[in-house]
Amino acid sequence: MTFSAVIITGPGFQDHDVVYSYYRLLEQGWDVDVATRDAQGVVGKYGVPLPMDKTAKPLISFHQLDPDRYDAVILTGGHEAPDRVRQDARVLDFLRSMDERGKVIAGLCHGPWIMISAGVLRGRRACAYIGLRDDVINAGADVVDSDVIVDEHIITCSYYAYVGTFMKAVFDTVLERSGALVTATPR
Repeated sequence: MTFSAVIITGPGFQDHDVVYSYYRLLEQGWDVDVATRDAQGVVGKYGVPLPMDKTAKPLISFHQLDPDRYDAVILTGGHEAPDRVRQDARVLDFLRSMDERGKVIAGLCHGPWIMISAGVLRGRRACAYIGLRDDVINAGADVVDSDVIVDEHIITCSYYAYVGTFMKAVFDTVLERSGALVTATPR
């Protein structure tokens, strides 16, 4: 079974978030798209360009986001990129559609800002980067002090140092929601 994910980002993204999640998804055998406004190339906070390398698929535009195409969406941090991305109605509509379908929406560090603007954190358990904590609380989420929180199909991660645990949660949650994860029954 092949899964598909889209990483949504913009100029000034947190390089660690995008690089690790992108290559980790590929390593896991997933089909991965990276979406930016108008499919424009962007550069991360520390100089990583998108697309990242000559083997990468072309970037896609926000208007190409289709909830039926993806099993998961990854919203990366770096305060500049999420702040720009959350101002685009196409992204917010896409997240709402993913939420309605129960598909995985995963926000890392400042990525949950986009989730807040889409209204998908209300009534959820979540963790938050310290600079985002008040925003997540004010969005109606129950903020828990943790590295990563999974609440049904909503995943939050408080800091990019926990991106490994975050990506494991993404993989496990998509498998579980797809019915592909078989748990052993006790004897």
